[in-house]
Amino acid sequence: MMNSYLKIIMATLLLCSQTVFSQSTKFAKEISLFSAYVGTWKAEFEVAQGQPSVVDISKWERALNGKALRTLHSINDGEYGGESLIFFDKTKQKIVFYYFTTAEFFTQGVIEVIDDKSFAAYEDVTGNSDGITKVKSISTLQKDKMNVSTSYLKNGQWTTPEQRVYRRTSAKVVFK
Repeated sequence: MMNSYLKIIMATLLLCSQTVFSQSTKFAKEISLFSAYVGTWKAEFEVAQGQPSVVDISKWERALNGKALRTLHSINDGEYGGESLIFFDKTKQKIVFYYFTTAEFFTQGVIEVIDDKSFAAYEDVTGNSDGITKVKSISTLQKDKMNVSTSYLKNGQWTTPEQRVYRRTSAKVVFK
């Protein structure tokens, strides 16, 4: 008799935990692409020989009851970092985002879904002291890695796209 009660309790707990998990990972359909990106990612940037290493840790998480995606990232344990909120703007009928940085500038942009594993982001930059006024990037998810190609409109000229490969990690995003 006790054994059957224990089985019922265990089955109920399992069912409840699965329900809570599925609710906590579900996104609004317009941004459901991002559910596959949830987690923490790490990229080591290519740098010129003799230059210090550059490591970016990026955490992607569900926010606002699945109506938004929140990203946090820090470079070199907080030397630079930022936070974004990505959501579907019903008025514009587009996926939009705002990105705020520790360098006291921010961006706002639009995301275009390319396919179920890729998206392009187009950003307008406000307050950047390095002459960057726009950013465009393409991100593609491939199993356990995310490939990101980014180009900057700097002093009126587009830079050559920079390629970065992010891999899943247990590292933490750090801010100073």
